[in-house]
Amino acid sequence: MFGTWFNAGMIVLGCLIGGRFKKGLDPGSQEILMQAMGLAASLLGISAVVQHLPESRYPVLFIVSLAAGGLLGEKMNLERRFETAITRYFKSGLGEGLATAILLFCIGSLSILGPIEAALNGNYSYLLTNGMLDGITSIVLASTFGTGIAVSALILVGWQGAIYMLAKFAAGALNPDMLNEITIVGGILIFSSGLSILGIRKFKSMNLLPALLGPPVFWALLHTLEWLGM
Repeated sequence: MFGTWFNAGMIVLGCLIGGRFKKGLDPGSQEILMQAMGLAASLLGISAVVQHLPESRYPVLFIVSLAAGGLLGEKMNLERRFETAITRYFKSGLGEGLATAILLFCIGSLSILGPIEAALNGNYSYLLTNGMLDGITSIVLASTFGTGIAVSALILVGWQGAIYMLAKFAAGALNPDMLNEITIVGGILIFSSGLSILGIRKFKSMNLLPALLGPPVFWALLHTLEWLGM
């Protein structure tokens, strides 16, 4: 878990630095940073999809996952619950920044593969690299949305910790194809978050988060059918 704690620590450090920048920024500078963050998030999302979609064995799976996950998230009203919880403790407007931060920090190839490599091979290079990248990203996010972005570090610890423990106890169940599909769905969610920041179209990114469960559920059903001999 050393790599995960380093990753989270870099996010907190970046938020502290970015928070100091925010105090001296005029509205015009904050707006241009928002645009820069929106463009960066959009490009990262596109890059993830373009890189991993050609390797997909089930190219329709991400569509089904988004549709089913979106309906589930809308039914649970995750977006409203998330915003209510955030505004209870932080100023309004932070919800969008936190949603973006959680997606950028948690739903990337390095953040998913890093804990697996650490658990199975004792290799922390992915997580250390991811920590440096997230530290820089958190500076920009905090300078735009405020130091409350540091809350995403707690989410990151829970996310990577869960993946780490899963890799430890169920090494044989981790399928590279499944991880590839999760990354595709994650890339689309990051892209939607970027478009929301740019003001091109407001997406309910939090309501779409259950789509990430689509690939694991699909693989579970697939293995169950194979076990039953069907």
